Amino acid sequence: MDLALLRTFVTVHRAGSFTRAAALLGLSQPAVTSQIRTLERQVGRPLFLRQARGVTPTPVGDELAHKAAPHLDALVEITGTGLEESSSSRTLHLAGPAEFVAERVLPALTGLTTEDRRSLDLRASFGTADDVLDGLAAGHHDLAISTVRPRGALLSATALCDEEHVLVAAPRWAERIGDGALRHTGTSVLEQVPVIEVHESLPFVARYWASVFDSRPPSPGSVVVPDLRAVLACTVAGAGLAVLPRYLCATALERGAVRALYEPAVPPLRTYFLVVRTGTLALPHVARAHDRLQQAASDWC
Repeated sequence: MDLALLRTFVTVHRAGSFTRAAALLGLSQPAVTSQIRTLERQVGRPLFLRQARGVTPTPVGDELAHKAAPHLDALVEITGTGLEESSSSRTLHLAGPAEFVAERVLPALTGLTTEDRRSLDLRASFGTADDVLDGLAAGHHDLAISTVRPRGALLSATALCDEEHVLVAAPRWAERIGDGALRHTGTSVLEQVPVIEVHESLPFVARYWASVFDSRPPSPGSVVVPDLRAVLACTVAGAGLAVLPRYLCATALERGAVRALYEPAVPPLRTYFLVVRTGTLALPHVARAHDRLQQAASDWC
């Protein structure tokens, strides 16, 4: 059985789409379709059910993928190691939320010794969870950081770390509200405090209010800026209250530039996932970055 046909088959099986598989393989869609039909003739059974959107593997297709995929991944590992040994540099393309990548991911990867990095070059891009996962699936990235666990067989996710969210404001707002006021009188004391957020929908504030207070936020955003680092800067300047990841505002809390307005018994958490295309951990430069981030994350939690 032709290895090229099996590689195309496994890629389609993981991608769930001839179109997406073609993009990943660098082939035209008709070429992928032709290869799958050839393989189906050799097997003597249909491997996929064609649907309006993508394809679904038949039981025979699932069985073949289960048997073939590990061996193909092993071959990728062998050839990938050979490429690395013969090349002076391998470029890792990664993507994720701007603040987390800038504050956590890039320092962890660029802080390696020269020997550990082994001439690994980095290219980073920022985007929403949907954007980075779509880009990873399309082959634009090698590794993605996402707050959403992907579905399907094309992408494989590993929980990386949990992010604790903190309700903060500048000291003058905290003093005006008063210590313990939230615990004793509820969120009504915050109704006159401006809200700083990354989007009009108040994703961080609304999640915090729902989780901690079982209610909706007190007011719409007064300052909306699509970067948590800018939200922190506005909060320090006294523009109002914000909900921020603790890792991002820890230094500001330590030096008193902002104060936590409330300390719930169980703080809201958000999980980050480390995501790759299934099978690409066989590539040494992807595997090294993946392992390094998992090691670094043990100090982040």
